[in-house]
Amino acid sequence: MAISMYQASVPVLDKLLGNLSTILTKAATWAESRKIDQSVLINARLAPDMFPLCRQVQIACDFAKGAPARLAGAEPPKFEDNETTFAELQARIEKTRKSMASYSAAQIDGSEGREIKLKFGPREMEFTGLVYLLNAVMPNFYFHYTMTYAILRHNGLELGKGEYIGS
Repeated sequence: MAISMYQASVPVLDKLLGNLSTILTKAATWAESRKIDQSVLINARLAPDMFPLCRQVQIACDFAKGAPARLAGAEPPKFEDNETTFAELQARIEKTRKSMASYSAAQIDGSEGREIKLKFGPREMEFTGLVYLLNAVMPNFYFHYTMTYAILRHNGLELGKGEYIGS
C-alpha cells in the first residue's frame, strides 16, 4: 500500500500543530501561575542569534500552511507576523489549521512530481512536490516546532516527550 502525499502532509502537520497549541496553552498557564510576563517567554530564544519563540511558531505555521497549498498548485495564504501574545499565537495556529483543512486529498495526491518554485530573497529554489515535502517542509517544520519546545523547556516549563509527540 502506497502512502499518499495528502496523508504524509496534512494529517501529520495538523496533529503537530494541535500539540503545539497544547504546549502553548501549558506555557501561558505556567507563566500566569508564576507571575511571569508572557512577553518574556514570547521573546525568549536559546541563543542570541536565534529567532525568539514567537518567530519559531510563525515559521512552523508558514511551512504547515504552505505545504498543502503548494502541493495543490495554489498560492498559500499570507499571514502578518505580528503576534505578541500566546492568544495571538494560538489564533495563528488555528488559522493555519483551517487553511490546511480547506485542501482535500484529491487536490494533493499525485503532486509528487509537481514543480514547486520558492523564492527566498534573491534566491529561487525549484523542487518536485515529493522533494519539497520531504526535504523542505518537514525538516523545517520540525526544526521550528522543536525550537519552540526547547525554548519553553529551557525556561523551566515542565514538558516531556508526551507533549511533543502527543497522543
